[in-house]
Amino acid sequence: MSNLPILIADDQRDVLEALRMMLKAEGLSCVVVSDPESAVAAVKRQHFACALLDLNYSRDTTSGREGIELIQHLRAIESNLPIVVMTAWGTIDLAVQAMRHGAADFVEKPWDNNRLLSILRNQIALGAAQRKVEKLDAENSYLRGDEAEGFIAQSRAMQPVLDMIRRVGPSDANVLITGDNGTGKGVIAKHLHEASRRSERPFIKVNMGGVPEHLFEAEMFGHVKGAFTDAKTDRVGRFEVADGGTLFLDEIGNIPPSQQPKLLRVLEDRELERVGSSRTVQVDVRVISATNADLAALVNAGGFRKDLLFRLNTVEIRLPLLRERREDIAALTAHYLARFGERYGRPDLRVAPSALRQLEAYHWPGNVRELGHLVERAVLMTSGDVIDDFALDPSLPPVTKPAPVSASTAPATADAQTIEQAEEAMIRNALDRTGGNVLKAAGLLGLSRGALYRRLEKYGLRGD
Repeated sequence: MSNLPILIADDQRDVLEALRMMLKAEGLSCVVVSDPESAVAAVKRQHFACALLDLNYSRDTTSGREGIELIQHLRAIESNLPIVVMTAWGTIDLAVQAMRHGAADFVEKPWDNNRLLSILRNQIALGAAQRKVEKLDAENSYLRGDEAEGFIAQSRAMQPVLDMIRRVGPSDANVLITGDNGTGKGVIAKHLHEASRRSERPFIKVNMGGVPEHLFEAEMFGHVKGAFTDAKTDRVGRFEVADGGTLFLDEIGNIPPSQQPKLLRVLEDRELERVGSSRTVQVDVRVISATNADLAALVNAGGFRKDLLFRLNTVEIRLPLLRERREDIAALTAHYLARFGERYGRPDLRVAPSALRQLEAYHWPGNVRELGHLVERAVLMTSGDVIDDFALDPSLPPVTKPAPVSASTAPATADAQTIEQAEEAMIRNALDRTGGNVLKAAGLLGLSRGALYRRLEKYGLRGD
């Protein structure tokens, strides 16, 4: 049952007191008002589980006109508010008019307590379900279709990052992730969320560089119907959708200076108003931000508020470049090969040792993202079963052919197994981290469950 109160509007004090006492006995709270103006003000001020409205307020009035106008006013403020109407002058025609203008049910005075409670409980439940659907719809529209990234961090350069995730992940501390483009800031943000107590709640990503300045408040805080020309319905903003969970503000350095005080206020007060509404909404959101910009330099140049930077970076995590973590290249290549091989129907494709050496020698200006794009293109363009070089990308250095050796002096097949060993190690690590849970391990690796089962069979591994 909703924790929101019920709004009751009636011009008779004894009616209001009787209803208040009845609802209190049932564990239901309420706010009582005696005229339509007070009812409108109350709905502008706060949310209600439902409204129970009299249809007549002026003495000797029986037309129901005042009540129907009140329904219209409340509907304009909050379109999803469940409304039940009551009158001592009930007629079928009046009930039809009230329902046509937005009432959900109709009760005659004097009321039957059991019937009235049943109607109210049903409307409260329906209203709560409708609010949940509205929030889920907004969440689905904001969630990106990005596939889960494999979290690979075996290199020495990544150990401080792993240590920071272990330390601050379970907390509610705001985190600022810094690093060059393509270093995996979004992956780290997702893992911070998964390590927190909020892991079962929404993880909402916002690319701050993609939010137009004139739409910033509507996107972040939401808006009500009629707030501006294109506001044809109420809309839940990113902060409300992320309530209870994590809001990931990517490219935070791109937020316009004019909007920075508004973001700071929400971070400090944990409350906001939708555009076009004066009603304050409380939000409980953990904020993780990311940038490739030098925010300290932006502060010195007057392009970023110092107090906002302090609020965002309670803890800062700096990600290394891919060329600073070359030990991870083999495992990352195996991960992307498995993902794109599965996607494009080439699950048995392999990377030759010479091609792997080519990847390890490259300077990677685009970091992990560039590696993923390169492997995807190779999966699409390679005609055989082995990717023997990455010459499809002219920016990569050519493969250096090793000197030929005779079969009698050839080394063991360790080089040929480099990718497979890396893949097996990656799978073992994922199984260890998930306690052997195949479904969770597949999610960490960016594979379908079926693809992971095939690899478990290949390497003689077992999962639950």
